Amino acid sequence: MSYGLTSIIIPGHNGLQLLQSCVASIRSYTDQAVTPYEIIAVDDGSVDGTAMWCAAEQIPFVRLPVSNGYPRACNAGLRLASGSNLVLLNNDVTVAPRWLQNLLTALHSSHDIGMAGPVTNYASGRQQVNYPFADMQEFQRIAGEINRSNPDKWEEVQRLVGFCMVIKREVYERAGKLDEQFSPGHYEDDDYCRRVHGLGCRMLMCKDTLVHHAGSASFNLRGQQELQALVDRNRRLFIEKWKTDPVQFM
Repeated sequence: MSYGLTSIIIPGHNGLQLLQSCVASIRSYTDQAVTPYEIIAVDDGSVDGTAMWCAAEQIPFVRLPVSNGYPRACNAGLRLASGSNLVLLNNDVTVAPRWLQNLLTALHSSHDIGMAGPVTNYASGRQQVNYPFADMQEFQRIAGEINRSNPDKWEEVQRLVGFCMVIKREVYERAGKLDEQFSPGHYEDDDYCRRVHGLGCRMLMCKDTLVHHAGSASFNLRGQQELQALVDRNRRLFIEKWKTDPVQFM
């Protein structure tokens, strides 16, 4: 079954090597004939040649003159997207066999499902799973065994982490863009899940889809004290907006 074009938006700031690896994995493990897709890179004020590489690779991209952070970069990419399905993908994610096909199968299994996301080796909350592996070659072997579409492995959740989530176009058009008050990042994905849920849409965590996530590649460039201050600030913003603590949805 065809689910139409999928736009894969990959934002990044000075993460050219991560982007190259991410794109290579998409090209290796996504079948255009089965799940047609476009890649849209967002160069968030990089000075490492990201835009030039995208141009050479003929990858559509948005170049922001200064770094605006993850929510704004995602929104810039979403504005350029033409797909009927939209994937927000961190540049430090390596996808695996049948990842997109499985996620789209879950996403379109019911009219009231608005978003779906995979499991991974690194994430906050329930999407983190433990499959020991020595290297990426072994990880891909394990993922190749796990990534077989199985509705019994879909679980309805209240929260999906933004490292990799697929959204129906019509749900995005109703929910709107990511809330940029959470820039440069943290809790914008929690906020978006609340908004999608408020539309009466369900969200699925797909245990039949495993991808690799290096984890917080951009934010690790910040000092630990600065990072914790940002997390604390955005948690307060979420609580002020929703009158509830996001921890309860993890």
